[in-house]
Amino acid sequence: MSLTRFMDLADFSREEVEDLIALSNHLQTHPEPQALAGKILGLVFLNPSLRTLASFQAGMARLGGNSFVITPGQGTWGLETRLGVRMDGSAAEHVREGLPVLASFCDALAIRAFADGKNLAADVADSTFKAMADLIDKPFINMESAINHPCQALADWKTLNDLEIAPRAKFVLSWVPHPRALPLAVPAAALHMAALRGHEVVVARPDGFALPEEVMARARAAAAQSGGSVTETDDQQAAMQGAHVLYAKEWGCTRHYGDAAADAALRAGLEHWQVNNDTFQGAVADCRLMHCLPVRRNVAVHEAVLDGPRSVVLKEAHNRLVVQMAVLHRLLA
Repeated sequence: MSLTRFMDLADFSREEVEDLIALSNHLQTHPEPQALAGKILGLVFLNPSLRTLASFQAGMARLGGNSFVITPGQGTWGLETRLGVRMDGSAAEHVREGLPVLASFCDALAIRAFADGKNLAADVADSTFKAMADLIDKPFINMESAINHPCQALADWKTLNDLEIAPRAKFVLSWVPHPRALPLAVPAAALHMAALRGHEVVVARPDGFALPEEVMARARAAAAQSGGSVTETDDQQAAMQGAHVLYAKEWGCTRHYGDAAADAALRAGLEHWQVNNDTFQGAVADCRLMHCLPVRRNVAVHEAVLDGPRSVVLKEAHNRLVVQMAVLHRLLA
């Protein structure tokens, strides 16, 4: 399997995804500390990171390569992403100049740029991120865009493999509370990953928090190809009946997208969507909890679950390192 860009897990077949997982397993047990000797990875973070930043740097180092990190506005010039604007604000440089220059300094470039959170159609189309990616003539990695997080989805796939979760198992993606609206990238990526893997996927979310129809339609198409299914409900407890996996995730209100006051009003009183031990009533005995992290303890998920035997969030986070090493190996080795 050759690879020049890692933008979206939907760009790959099940067999190609499993090929990347197999490579990650190989690198886990048979390190290749000189595989990327002399190679440089550029990491551009327009938004905060902990696991993504650390795992890409560690992964590149474990393969013998080097990396540099750019956080625009923090030690470097601020970057403007919009076209047609008069640049008389805080941003001193435009991505149309900045990104090609950075790409010329390295062998591969990776970018993280969250959703703007104002225009749902624009964020679902990922138009700003795709415009930035089009400026790069080197191997390219999406470290999370407005509507996608393929690195997290690949790590989640490996985690399900590690747990020996069968493809036809029931996978519940459940909305959970957060003090504010969060992006749609992880829930959209997790939904598509589970559908492509062939699971019986149920999206459980309160009224007003339905994922965009474009996201649901893509997932249903992936499920049709893999023999899985995708449904949705506003009843979390009903969704959990017979569940093998509960993937907890926060996201913003899509009914009032970009309206912080309306979003806050709609989420008020939804504390009962928090995952706790009672949430698993009706699930299979060894139903596992997944979450991409960071997670608000005792807001999104009760600490008794996070610290209990159901939780695999630390395994899931560690898998970010090994699957990204596989992506880097395919891109640059």
